[in-house]
Amino acid sequence: MRVARSSLRAPILLGAMLCVSATAHAQPESATAQDAAGLPDLDPTSEMAPLPGMEVDWPEPADADATPSTTATGAAGTATPGVKPADPGVAEIQTDRHYSFGIEGLSGGEGLPVEAEAAIRARFKLLSALEEGKGVGNTAQIDRRARQDEALLKQLLRAAGYYDSDVTTRIDDERNQRLGVVLLVTPGVLYTLSAIDIAGVDGAGDRAGELRRAFGIEPGQPASSDRIETGLTALKAELGREGFVFAKVGEPTLTVDHEEHSVRVALDVDPGRIQRIGKIIIDDRKLFSVKHLGRIARFRPGDVYDAAMMDDFRRALIQTSLVSAVTIKPVPTADPAVVDIHVKLEPAPPRTISGSIGYGTGEGYRVEASWQHRNLIRPEGAVTFRGVLGTEEQSLGAILRRNNYKARDRVLTGQVLFSHLNENAYEARKITLAAGLERQTNIIWQKKWTWSYGVELTASKEDDTVKATGAPRRRQYLTGALPSSLSYDDSDDLLNPTRGYRLAARISPELSLQGSAFGYVKAQLDGSSYLPIGGRTVIAGRARLGSIMGAAAERIAPTRRFYAGGGGSVRGYGYQRIGPVDINGDPAGGRSLAEFSIEARVRFGDFGVVPFLDGGNLYAARLPTFRNLRYGAGVGVRYYTSFGPIRVDVGTPLNRRRGDSRIAVYVSLGQAF
Repeated sequence: MRVARSSLRAPILLGAMLCVSATAHAQPESATAQDAAGLPDLDPTSEMAPLPGMEVDWPEPADADATPSTTATGAAGTATPGVKPADPGVAEIQTDRHYSFGIEGLSGGEGLPVEAEAAIRARFKLLSALEEGKGVGNTAQIDRRARQDEALLKQLLRAAGYYDSDVTTRIDDERNQRLGVVLLVTPGVLYTLSAIDIAGVDGAGDRAGELRRAFGIEPGQPASSDRIETGLTALKAELGREGFVFAKVGEPTLTVDHEEHSVRVALDVDPGRIQRIGKIIIDDRKLFSVKHLGRIARFRPGDVYDAAMMDDFRRALIQTSLVSAVTIKPVPTADPAVVDIHVKLEPAPPRTISGSIGYGTGEGYRVEASWQHRNLIRPEGAVTFRGVLGTEEQSLGAILRRNNYKARDRVLTGQVLFSHLNENAYEARKITLAAGLERQTNIIWQKKWTWSYGVELTASKEDDTVKATGAPRRRQYLTGALPSSLSYDDSDDLLNPTRGYRLAARISPELSLQGSAFGYVKAQLDGSSYLPIGGRTVIAGRARLGSIMGAAAERIAPTRRFYAGGGGSVRGYGYQRIGPVDINGDPAGGRSLAEFSIEARVRFGDFGVVPFLDGGNLYAARLPTFRNLRYGAGVGVRYYTSFGPIRVDVGTPLNRRRGDSRIAVYVSLGQAF
């Protein structure tokens, strides 16, 4: 007689578990017609009959005496020694025992593919009762945990598409009274998807095909609940991106065919109608006006509703640092095809006080403190007062940074700064006024193209020496500049790039008044490239060229010349320790600059090793001549965090000059370039 095809309907359990339920056969009426008078009397002292499928092979303790013991039939059908029965009416005191546990049968032979096995083991470890017990428990506790883990493992196997899997338990008595709990797995046949029915999707019109492709489930694929859940999430996301704001997606129904080892998926979808965006509505305008919210949003009234744009809007509002929580909700309007965007904002603390204390062998001590109000000039006008007290720098200034100024990601900046710098190359007292406009990039929205332009006015009194004689001199400068920049970033990460390249150009026409007025142009080009090799190594290289055209180095203010050496330049040398020097050996700066770096970034999990070679020099000529390059080499370590790598580099100069240190150490956040 041919066995009829059987089917089971099963819901998906979120979190990648698939539970299958079947309707039990009705009991014959004669079996349920017994009345209470026909039941046998129960003797509370009699032994309980074993429950089917609930036996565990318990080993005989090593110190068991000759008292006869009971035996129990194990899950595998073998009789193994059991624990001694307690005397009637006497409660048995169960002592804790240590145990270890493992799973056999998932890998090798008829086991699972490597990826499926790894996923099941990872989920089992998170949910396992034996794991939670930390290897200690009495026999009843260990028994209960083993039963729970049997059911858990079966559920995980069904979720992976193994509907005929079987799991049994074996208990081994190991040395030192430790128990060994082994879950024995027989995976069975991997079920595949036989058909996928998405009812109602044709109601989406010409977008129905995109919705089916977004679901991404095809006949013949493994009947994994992970795969089905991923497709369900993608389908809902695509409905939101296509403007179906009020779409309804039912829970998938699975029909399991044990004869054909297949699963049929059925899904009901009601897409509704496409909605367009009306206006933005906000409850409280203390933080932002509707107009400013419209600048931050990437959508405009009349656009088709896009859930991805709403997510971007939410992230952009959080990025302002003025909002702690955002709720964005589409609201129906009188027009059935239009929804308004209702925004509710929870303010974040607007003020920040920060400080730092540091010391460096080449820089001395440094104490820095700042106070910031991120919305002092609304909207998003952050004002920061900052002071520095250190061996080389003493400064006090105020900075205005107004984000999303007139447009998304556009920043208006302003600064007034009083500073005293005491470097090896010069000593300068300056007053600086500056303003600018820029298109910013950050780790959340890394931009391909960024730019900036501005104006700067500096009055300074600067001390240096005559290069030829070493005689000290003091000169006063009034310098006006129009700095601007343009950058292109094709890398894959702002702080830790592993592929791509970057290009940047900076140019600053400047007019200086020192005795008489003269002008010059300061220009700089930077480029870097990143090439992955193998699975864990990145070869990174960079080059920098700079030139000052229109004036001799001696006429240009010392603070505005090029300098080289240090963690962001040629590692192994101290700050400003490369290039022309005066008769006393102090840096004199230069009119042109050439630098390069190459390094191998080798990563091992959260750590990395970076051997590097840097080179470069300064020149008094208008253009770099590439002669007498100074080289530095060393090795760095990286600790990779969620926000970027922490860098520690140790370098040494390869062609050291008199006065150069043999070792230099650099610490910072992010890669060197």
